[in-house]
Amino acid sequence: MRASGGEISAVWDCDPRSAAVFARSHDVPACAHIEEAFSTTPNLAVVMGSPEDVPGLVLKAVSAGIPIVLEKPAAPTTRGLMEILKAAQERDIFVAVPLPNRFGPAFGAMVALEAEGRLGKIAHCHFRIVNGPPLRYREDGVEWMLDPTIGGGGALRNLGIHGIDAALSLAEGALRIVASSVANRIHDQPVEDHAHVVLCDDAGTLFTVEAGYTFASMAPGGDFEWRIATGNAYIIDRGETAQCATLDDGDVRVLAPEHPSTRYRLFMADTFDRLRSGERPTIGLEDYLAAMKVIDAAYEKAKA
Repeated sequence: MRASGGEISAVWDCDPRSAAVFARSHDVPACAHIEEAFSTTPNLAVVMGSPEDVPGLVLKAVSAGIPIVLEKPAAPTTRGLMEILKAAQERDIFVAVPLPNRFGPAFGAMVALEAEGRLGKIAHCHFRIVNGPPLRYREDGVEWMLDPTIGGGGALRNLGIHGIDAALSLAEGALRIVASSVANRIHDQPVEDHAHVVLCDDAGTLFTVEAGYTFASMAPGGDFEWRIATGNAYIIDRGETAQCATLDDGDVRVLAPEHPSTRYRLFMADTFDRLRSGERPTIGLEDYLAAMKVIDAAYEKAKA
């Protein structure tokens, strides 16, 4: 928020101790009640927490007429998310959802090539995020992430949604699920630790999405790779490094990398720009809902 030029006016949490820790760390006031936080007349509310609580918090922000950045997961089920969307649409409230890999170098390279008429038809894409064991969520105090009745699933719902959103943003027409595998072979938890989904759009473009809690480290991050193949370009984004090969000029150029963790800054800067200009968010509730529906279908496909 601050890196993008914003100021934090107040913080509230259902656990006053958590709010107090955040307030001390960031030198901001902690509010005893959420209504008190809204009374500071913020330009934006960042809403996150357990999906059991978030829908009610969103509805309060919507009632107060405050634009929202809504962190995922925002509801235990897709139906719950639809109720949030309906309320936001009725009040015409700006709601941006941070799926920030759309601001990474791969998408930036695609936009530039498209503007030059050099991109070509998209042939296939692969989106992979594999992070550390699910135990880290318990250590971080968000054990509900390991309860599928609250978080809505495991690695696919939590991490794979970034790849599903990427596929939806590039697809021509509808996406159909060709194959879906959801498994838990390593960690004894009620949520899956690995998932692989293959999708195809109406133009025949193939998308594969891989998500997992199987990287062998408790440190943040893990194995990240975005690959996009087109008629004239092959783009690879590995987080720490990125490159783009183009057929028409025989060039392979290094792209300025952007670590996945810092792409949230780019998302927030874009959100501020759009709030000021009165535009809709780049990634909104409709995009989030579309990705959630595909994931619902992938879970069903995996059971078949």
